[in-house]
Amino acid sequence: MKPTAVQTPSATISVNGTHSETGFRRAAEFEKHERTWMIWPHRVDLYGERLAPMQREYVEIVGAISQFEPVNVVAHPDHVEMARRALGNKANVISLPVDDFWTRDCGPTFLTKADGGLAGVNWHFNAWGGKHSPWQEDNALAGRILRLEGAEIRDSWLTCEGGSLTLDGEGTLIVTETSILNPNRNPGVNKELAESELKAMLGVEKVIWLPGDPMDKETDGHIDGMCTFVRPGVVLFEFNPNFSDPHGRILRENLNCLRSQTDAKGRKFEVIPLTEAVSAEATSEVFCRSYINFYIANGGNVVPGYGVASDAEACKVIASAFPDRKVVLVNVSAIAAGGGAIHCITQEQPVSSAKP
Repeated sequence: MKPTAVQTPSATISVNGTHSETGFRRAAEFEKHERTWMIWPHRVDLYGERLAPMQREYVEIVGAISQFEPVNVVAHPDHVEMARRALGNKANVISLPVDDFWTRDCGPTFLTKADGGLAGVNWHFNAWGGKHSPWQEDNALAGRILRLEGAEIRDSWLTCEGGSLTLDGEGTLIVTETSILNPNRNPGVNKELAESELKAMLGVEKVIWLPGDPMDKETDGHIDGMCTFVRPGVVLFEFNPNFSDPHGRILRENLNCLRSQTDAKGRKFEVIPLTEAVSAEATSEVFCRSYINFYIANGGNVVPGYGVASDAEACKVIASAFPDRKVVLVNVSAIAAGGGAIHCITQEQPVSSAKP
């Protein structure tokens, strides 16, 4: 489907909206979660013979996360019973219409309100620029989940996926140009306009734009395959030691851009390199080799494994970065062939304190 020009609203909350001005805040992923949201994979038309091994890996991932926090799994009504049989007591399965299973991108971006209540952003979702049809149910999913949770819904005009965002919880957001400014998502939208909407929706003070990855055929260079916050001022950053590899050069260009920036508090970034799984055998054109694409849970990190020697080193680096969290490695070889890993199929709901 050809993207159409975006119609922007006549008025939004303050262009330079901060948490205090908007009354909303996107918590950092390393803060306390209420639960994790996921979606049961079911699309034979997209994944064919890979679907069964993807589902087996998925069950292992849910089991790993459920050690640390409750998990809600959305399942298409036709696949609810299968999901419940496969998951057992590892998760609460909820029947909702859904197209695919990349919860990070089509689910809500949860927020907390100044009074302690729960809210969330309902971005436009068009399957990464119209790459996989249909996507109408996925586009409606964020609103459905937010209504289930009794959360305030903040509708945004921006086409954006959760994998495009990483935040420090103290006013800093890092995004990539190849994703958010891509004409397959937001034709006619410039950096200034996109940035004003991101600030207003997420309650951040500063948006750092990295160039992104023009070689990424699936997400167009999501930040969650490149960089994630460990704590304010400190990030893990994807590294490819082979600078003759075009992807290695792209990563270095993005890292150099980040090093030239400061966060919302004026701090230079401390960077911890995390080498990607360069020796993992690619089984598709969009195969994900990223260890950065792990999930931060309450007291744990669930890390993608590719069955290669670098798995152990990645676990060591992540354990050192998060010494208070247990590391659990789960194989993602089948899921990775779909273009993402563990972070891509999860979405954290932060703890809210307001009474219903």
